[in-house]
Amino acid sequence: MSMRPLASTAEIGAGNTLKILIIAGLRYPIREPFIGGLEAHTAALAQGLRRRGHSVVVVGAQGSDPSLVDVTIGSLPHPTNGERPDTSQDPAFQAAEDALFETLMGRLATGMLGSFDLIHNNSLHPLPVQRAPGLPCPMVTTLHTPPLPWAERVLSGLSRERDVEFLAVSGATARAWQPLIHPGVVHNGVDMDAWALGPGGPGAVWTGRIAPEKAPHLAIAMARAAGLPLTLAGPVIDHHYYDRQIRPHLDGTVRHIGHLTQEDLVELVGSSAVALVTPVWDEPYGMVVAEAMACGTPVVALARGGIPEILDGFSGRLLAPADARGLDAAEMAAAVTAIGEAVRLDRAGVRGQALRRCSSDRMLDDYEAVYQGFVRRWAA
Repeated sequence: MSMRPLASTAEIGAGNTLKILIIAGLRYPIREPFIGGLEAHTAALAQGLRRRGHSVVVVGAQGSDPSLVDVTIGSLPHPTNGERPDTSQDPAFQAAEDALFETLMGRLATGMLGSFDLIHNNSLHPLPVQRAPGLPCPMVTTLHTPPLPWAERVLSGLSRERDVEFLAVSGATARAWQPLIHPGVVHNGVDMDAWALGPGGPGAVWTGRIAPEKAPHLAIAMARAAGLPLTLAGPVIDHHYYDRQIRPHLDGTVRHIGHLTQEDLVELVGSSAVALVTPVWDEPYGMVVAEAMACGTPVVALARGGIPEILDGFSGRLLAPADARGLDAAEMAAAVTAIGEAVRLDRAGVRGQALRRCSSDRMLDDYEAVYQGFVRRWAA
């Protein structure tokens, strides 16, 4: 890869495009069907920046789609016993992930991957943040989760504010990282051309990773109480949870149709009457909310994390946070009422809210403004 010196302040001020390296998470490949919102976001960010004329190199996990990822770094020994690789404390898995990031950061520090105006870190690993002071260009890190176990140790070691620009995907996520840091906020966005307005349909839909914190079992209970058929779509991340709380409830009115490509998800969500979103953790953003809204499908969601920042009474209904053990009688009655109200909302109006709040164009505008300002400050 050819080397190019860092763009000067004058060049950047003139509105020139940037040479950007994006660090993706290395636990899962970046390819369709995406394992989760982080992977889909990383792909959409890279594609959007390229369309705007920026030179973008994406580093991701082995097995990624070569049209989305330019450089791959090794592979990880995912557990085969039903345990979750994203929460596993298996020493072999952690050591392997650490080794991959050591390799990556070493290559970046020595220029083996080329020269860049800016690095955008979308991974959840501490090493990119920890090694940022030794890199030859500035780093923007997007915080896609609440604070991770390494946060205090690593952040206390950053001696200069100019080392890393931190951004969170919602105001709720930004507040969760205080007082360690005070990140800015750039809400995620979805491609409004890809997530097109759909005609609606008779049933409810739930999409996402099938795992306890996403609580699709609550969606099953809500749909049954409302008298709606429910389609679940998404990868099974926690097989123990799936076998205990999802599989026994699959029947003629509740079905799980597996892990779908984006194109198939758009068709499914767009042909549904309502999307149910049931997190029992503080959802950092709520990508599935934005996707459903873009299709014109009203959303009924538990008000956790960043979801209230994008969902309002014009696009759906918010419910009080619920316990993973289940909704009590009053909570279930509120859910049934909310579903009944949501399905009557105007689908074009729901999509209009998504266009205003959740578009990838708005997200890209915000990121470009951050990039340009940070590169100027870093070079000063």
